[in-house]
Amino acid sequence: MAVTKEAGLYPHLPKLRLDALRAAPLDPLTKGLPFGSDGLTLGAIGARGWSLTAGDLPMPMAVIRRDVMERNSAWMAAFAAANGLLLAPHGKTTMAPQLYDVQARDGAWAITVATMQQLEVARRFGVRRILLANQPVGRVEVAALMEALHDGGGLEIYCLADSAEGVAVLAEAASRRPPPPSHPLRVLVEIGFPGGRAGARGRAAALDVARAVAASPGLALAGFECFEGLLPDAASADGLLDEVVAAAGEAASRGWLAADAPLILSAGGSAFFDRVGERFGATLTGRPVRRVLRSGCYLTHDSLAYGVAFQRIRERTRLTLPPGGLEPSLEVWAYVQSRPETGRTILTMGKRDVSFDSALPVPLRWFRPGEMDRPAPMPPGHATLALNDQHCHLGTPGESPLRYGDMVGFGIGHPCTTFDKWDLLMLVDESYRVVDAVRTFF
Repeated sequence: MAVTKEAGLYPHLPKLRLDALRAAPLDPLTKGLPFGSDGLTLGAIGARGWSLTAGDLPMPMAVIRRDVMERNSAWMAAFAAANGLLLAPHGKTTMAPQLYDVQARDGAWAITVATMQQLEVARRFGVRRILLANQPVGRVEVAALMEALHDGGGLEIYCLADSAEGVAVLAEAASRRPPPPSHPLRVLVEIGFPGGRAGARGRAAALDVARAVAASPGLALAGFECFEGLLPDAASADGLLDEVVAAAGEAASRGWLAADAPLILSAGGSAFFDRVGERFGATLTGRPVRRVLRSGCYLTHDSLAYGVAFQRIRERTRLTLPPGGLEPSLEVWAYVQSRPETGRTILTMGKRDVSFDSALPVPLRWFRPGEMDRPAPMPPGHATLALNDQHCHLGTPGESPLRYGDMVGFGIGHPCTTFDKWDLLMLVDESYRVVDAVRTFF
């Protein structure tokens, strides 16, 4: 399906405004900065000549392998283009405007957020199309949503609704602060599933919500969406996606959708992004359709669950897959601190530094300063046993080469809850030399 530009709408996001961010001095107490970094700006980090393996950085240290990340971004952009999809990557994964800019460069249509604070971060750095993938609730948040539509830059905002009560709150706010006629608050009806998160339970309930949106001045029914990422398998995801398509078809046939605008169908999980392309492909509405994919974790991928999911996609999808694929680019490095007993090594990394909600980190490679030219793959038999606040317990075979002072690089199991532990992450090249740094705004 060709992606075309409608009057007044960006085909993709413009370049973000990052100059002030890069010129601002960093707090020298920022986690990840070497000691004595007073007066250092974000934009100057790449010129310092720091190297992870030379010991220039304090550990633990979160790094993004720049070349791998950029290949991931280009691969997902090519996948979307080849299959008629638009990308609205979930910004809550990284909360890093510099990485939003990478995604915009590679053709992202919007940035997705989950809260009004996240929306404001995206807006302040120049994101001009934002999808708030939640139903707004509080008075302050809803008022801010309406105010943002008046920022003078033609900001497009989409949000979700799954109940008549939610629509009434939005409608009342729109009556007090009417959005510009050319930029109404665009609403997607959310469809959920039993035991899942938010979302109308069933097509009839979803259509009741859609009818209420269509009847409310200042609001525009833009389409339907779901979040399928919590479902156990691809077949379950297909069932939910099919409900979204069916509800959208009925709403279109009843004339409830915003006039002269394409129908939006959207879904969000990083584990089933192929299913979105396949199940949203046969929509009989008689109008242009935008199929919007909100996957947020593809830039860094991971070394565990998303890796398994991507292998399933490779083996089973009917969609076009570009050459190459997604690879893990986010790592957390730590020092070997102690080998106090047989079978157990303690490292300087813990729950405050790396995700542990979905799986424990995986030791990928190791390095001995002063004796090795480059990191080597971790020998078999090493596995993370447990994490404390500031310590990692690494199961260690008897023949392990690790000793005090060695460095170990870990792959992560959930990008979102690794990023949120760092205000600053270093971008490194293939030799682990620091080429830039990324600020986050959690």
